[in-house]
Amino acid sequence: MDILNALVAFTNFVGVPAIAYGSQLALGALGVTLVYSVLRFSNFAHGDTMAFGTMITILVTWLFQSWGLSAGPLPTALLALPFGILATMALALVTDRTVYRFYRTQKAKPVVFVMVSLGVMFMMNGLVRFIIGPGDQRFSDGERFLISAREFKAMTGLREGLAIKTTQGITVITAVIVVAILFWFLNKTRTGKSMRAYSDNEDLALLSGINPERVVMYTWLIVATLATIAGVLYGLDKSFKPFTYFQLLLPIFAAAIVGGLGSPVGAIAGGFIIAFSEVTVTYAWKKVLTYIVPEALKPEGLVQLLSTDYKFAVSFTILVIVLLFKPTGLFKGKAV
Repeated sequence: MDILNALVAFTNFVGVPAIAYGSQLALGALGVTLVYSVLRFSNFAHGDTMAFGTMITILVTWLFQSWGLSAGPLPTALLALPFGILATMALALVTDRTVYRFYRTQKAKPVVFVMVSLGVMFMMNGLVRFIIGPGDQRFSDGERFLISAREFKAMTGLREGLAIKTTQGITVITAVIVVAILFWFLNKTRTGKSMRAYSDNEDLALLSGINPERVVMYTWLIVATLATIAGVLYGLDKSFKPFTYFQLLLPIFAAAIVGGLGSPVGAIAGGFIIAFSEVTVTYAWKKVLTYIVPEALKPEGLVQLLSTDYKFAVSFTILVIVLLFKPTGLFKGKAV
């Protein structure tokens, strides 16, 4: 039995990837939760908003690379990220003014907003594919690893190596910083408190003199920022493909609903629950088991519950179970 090597293998192939993926899902789910809390509808265009922000960041990254600009060991995309955020903010505000505002003034039902967001989703998806194409786009540069498997083996003398990609480190650090700033903004600033008041009781907030259009505007600005950061981090860690971001909508909504739709803390917890579930169920456990079971019991097959092709099925299964048995989620958000 070799517990240390088994632990390193588990950390390398399950722990670190799940933490990075969970951070990306948490940021995406926070955007979905904010729209649901403040604007009171499920925004199905969120995945493609992430794709749009990432696309602009990629285009600016390529421009910087053509000029010879770089961030040294860090990805050049970090320099381009503010431009992606600004472009996505503009897109979100224009979409709200030209589409959602009309239905808001009509006091349309949430289901109408959902249908409208589906239309916006297809338009954004088409726009992104038209501009950058439907294929994979890789835009990560700089140092690839914070620590490589070879370096880890040399340091520890273990058979199993631990590799932590630079993008994984950036993802976790950025997510912690962004979440801390968001919670500070919502709890300490006047605008944040206005948003929370509007979310809790719209009529009472209006009687208190809160400007609803200002609240809506700030909500879209924050959602655009979260969507772009989440999208860029996901693209750096994996790769950018417009259809993948469309598919990401399922685990993001699953994360928001599992945690409790309308609860920011729930969105974060839900992101990590979905990420660890997907990675754990689709990982081939042969390598870890080889270290910890006796020679006679060592598995011959991959010991994989599901192929990675079915990882979104894991999100869907968890989503259905939560909706059936605890529709308000783990942190008692709003019922779906």
